[in-house]
Amino acid sequence: MSDSALSQAIERHAAREFGPDTGRAAVTFLGTEQIEVLRFGPDRAGIVRYLTLGMSREPMTAADSAVRDPAGPRAELVLSLRGRRDSVLRRLAVLAAIPIVEARPVTPGSVLDLGEPLWDDAPFSAVLVAEPGGLLPDLTVPAAAAPGGEAAPVRFLPVLPMTANEAAHKRVHGPEALHQRWLAAGTDLRDPTRCEVALT
Repeated sequence: MSDSALSQAIERHAAREFGPDTGRAAVTFLGTEQIEVLRFGPDRAGIVRYLTLGMSREPMTAADSAVRDPAGPRAELVLSLRGRRDSVLRRLAVLAAIPIVEARPVTPGSVLDLGEPLWDDAPFSAVLVAEPGGLLPDLTVPAAAAPGGEAAPVRFLPVLPMTANEAAHKRVHGPEALHQRWLAAGTDLRDPTRCEVALT
């Protein structure tokens, strides 16, 4: 499947769940191909979804791997917020470029640290990568280059904004401990103005 056909398949897949996109931005980084970020919504509950498009173009391969597996894992990132924060578009594209730029696979439980606010004036500078499947189901597409014509699923990984202290807590205690803190506090992780959860 060509890059264009894959992108179109992802767009159709997302539109079936979220409706037509309501905006997009394209970012090109040195040494990488263009990554787009699509905005969907707000929906009736006021939730806006931001979806990367282009991260799945290449299968994710670890830096120490000598062979690129064409049937390797492919993924896109999904950020859900209450209300529009369109300055996140470029920053989300930066995170989506990590597998290519840093040769680092992005998997559930990973921390992606931007080193700057996720959007203008955001209290969050990092995201926790959550388990896929709950927001957007995997998309299985034919991988023409894969051995034996194997299917290459595209997984849609939710990303949860974190403060620097929350990110540090996760690194020490693991993602489940941070999730439990959020759950106990009734934290709305889609609230772009939420307070940092108590960590002590």
